[in-house]
Amino acid sequence: MSGTSVDAVDCVLTQIDGDRVELLATHSHPISASLRADIASLSRGSADEIERLGLLDRALGALFAEACQALLTNTGTPAKDVFAIGSHGQTLRHRPAGADRPGFTLQAGDPNTIAEQTGITTVADFRRRDIAAGGHGAPLAPAFHAAVMAKEDARCAIVNVGGIANVTLLDGRTIIAGFDTGPGNTLMDHWIGQQLGERYDNEGRWAASGTPDEGLLSRLLSDPFFSQPGPKSTGKEHFNLDWLKAHHPDNINPADIQATLLALTSSTIAMAIRNQNLRVDTVYLCGGGAHNRALLTALQEALDPMPVTTTAALGFDPDWVEAAAFAWLAARTLAQQPGNAPIVTGATGPRILGAIFAAGNQKST
Repeated sequence: MSGTSVDAVDCVLTQIDGDRVELLATHSHPISASLRADIASLSRGSADEIERLGLLDRALGALFAEACQALLTNTGTPAKDVFAIGSHGQTLRHRPAGADRPGFTLQAGDPNTIAEQTGITTVADFRRRDIAAGGHGAPLAPAFHAAVMAKEDARCAIVNVGGIANVTLLDGRTIIAGFDTGPGNTLMDHWIGQQLGERYDNEGRWAASGTPDEGLLSRLLSDPFFSQPGPKSTGKEHFNLDWLKAHHPDNINPADIQATLLALTSSTIAMAIRNQNLRVDTVYLCGGGAHNRALLTALQEALDPMPVTTTAALGFDPDWVEAAAFAWLAARTLAQQPGNAPIVTGATGPRILGAIFAAGNQKST
């Protein structure tokens, strides 16, 4: 998969037996600057979208196939030994249903191209069936969290801090709630990119050098999304630099704005957990935000006395939880088992997610 941050293709090799998922190997595959620019352009909306979408869809399919082949080469694994590839794709647009329109979501990365170039059956298009059933199609990881990462007789929160952050609240293996909380890294990444030309704020150092502006933070928190109950989901279509610009005056120091954006992420995650009225034993972070020390500190302060750590404590490297989740979802699809959690997405019931693109007689490369 490639997430909202579009920083790389995350590729994992897993051994799956029911709900036991063993991570065998991982690979981070680069995305070229030109492809990142194409993704950003289509995500915002641009001229000649159909032509550009068709070309990008094929290009990303080829890139994902290349990433899978690199992982297999690195591990000496023959393609014939791989049962299937689960491909989330690259989200270009995510629009939950509104009062006046149906919802839709769009992921690029042609699975036909992946199956053709790898010779491996590919499972893809996981989100749209849930949307067809009245859900948001997101987040989908909570079902994986509950099945694979939960502990009996323990109450925990698993928080994925990617471009957008989402939380799963678990009582044993029972999902109490799960939804997007709002911006994770996306605003911080884009702001530091615009101001300093950096891809991300390493360990949150730039944010830590500033001081949150309480007036700006209050204006950002007034967005109706944060007070909406779940199920709910969002994306860069809503939380972007244009949204930020509409709220902040020009006289705030850029480092203070970065500090405010970090405070926005930490406070909205903390509110989401506290508002569920569930005594949580531990909060586990995954995703790129798990490496942001300033964010981890802010969350520890906001959630005290709940301990905050990463999913490494559960035996799952925080960098690879999302990719492993889509491997598990692909296995569910192939086993004709549902993969969504209706309490999270709002779908009318459990659904088998994804479509299967058979390898056929194509020769493995």
